[in-house]
Amino acid sequence: MLRCGKLIDVRAGSSRSDISVLVDNGKILAVGASSSISVPPGAASVDLTGATCMPGLIDVHEHLTSDPQHSGYKGLSVSVPRSALVGAKNARITLRAGFTSARNVGAEGYADVALRDAINAGEIEGPRLLVSGPALGITGGHCDEDLLAPEFNYKSAGVADGPWAARAKVREVIKYGADLIKICASGGVLSRGDAVGAPQYTPEEMKAIADEAHKLGRKVAAHAHGTQSIKEAIEAGIDSIEHSSLIDEEGIRLAKQHGTFLVFDIYNDDFILNEGLKVGMLPESIEKEKQIGKLQRQNFRKAYLAGAKLAFGTDGGVYPHGDNWRQFATMVEFGMKPVEAIQSATVTAAELMGLGSQTGSVEKSYSADIIAVSGDPLADIRAMHDVKFVMKQGIVYRNDFAGR
Repeated sequence: MLRCGKLIDVRAGSSRSDISVLVDNGKILAVGASSSISVPPGAASVDLTGATCMPGLIDVHEHLTSDPQHSGYKGLSVSVPRSALVGAKNARITLRAGFTSARNVGAEGYADVALRDAINAGEIEGPRLLVSGPALGITGGHCDEDLLAPEFNYKSAGVADGPWAARAKVREVIKYGADLIKICASGGVLSRGDAVGAPQYTPEEMKAIADEAHKLGRKVAAHAHGTQSIKEAIEAGIDSIEHSSLIDEEGIRLAKQHGTFLVFDIYNDDFILNEGLKVGMLPESIEKEKQIGKLQRQNFRKAYLAGAKLAFGTDGGVYPHGDNWRQFATMVEFGMKPVEAIQSATVTAAELMGLGSQTGSVEKSYSADIIAVSGDPLADIRAMHDVKFVMKQGIVYRNDFAGR
């Protein structure tokens, strides 16, 4: 049993004091006032009375098999087996930072499939993962390796041009273990030679991808910075728009109309501009970020004020893993209330992942995914950096409060 000084009720958007949570076999059996819940004989009790408890956090845009020091040309030396081992390291770091679930949206060689399977088998520590395998994109686009000379004749595994080739690629990545489909609808910041907002996949290609993925029970996440690509992806039936940097009022309206989730990785701007060149990002990429970083934050605020569905996603791997919490403060800086930022990383993110009846809230019958921080993040969101207790599916992976 966990005895919490405070518990954030993410559905109510408030906290309750002196709450106990009874856990058995990885599930929550009961939640209520400590005076009303007794510890069963032989049950262990965890004292979190000096802490604030909340559901385990969810990051819907991660690249666990990547590190920022592998940016630019340095990434060409990283093999798929090496990236899988990097993923094992980062999965543990991310879990211990309080993120008990995540979507990994893009990994070469199905390294993220191997990572998910190793976590599920109990061989390594990490969040509950939904993974995409290789991201789908056009020849020469953001999701195609563009740093090698022509004589190498290299094409990334997810490249598929045309609606039927794109459908076939959806089938292929699902065959090899993908839980969701990741596509590149527009240009990007960290790729060479493409304009960050330029359309890449056509509406016809995106509709084919969405239809095929949904038919096979998978959702689709679209990397889309550009205004046109964002709107075309939404109308094609894509489930979430990643980055969303140059979304306009019509795009926000379409997202609300279609129930499309928007994911704004708005902390990243700080790291890219301050540290990008040091870790090997191309000067071209830094200039692109200067073009869109401020606009992305302004558009995040517009989407929030308009009532769009905003899920917490950070693009982990562009910045160091474990620093996911930094985005909470940026979201609050640009308009969200602290509890709303936490909701974006719990109930809203769980809904996007299709796990809304399993995790994202501390309530009866849900998975026992619970974390605790020292302060009160509803009063000061910076308390999110101080995660000291992590339980995932009833197993304690971190307890810095033990032995106090």
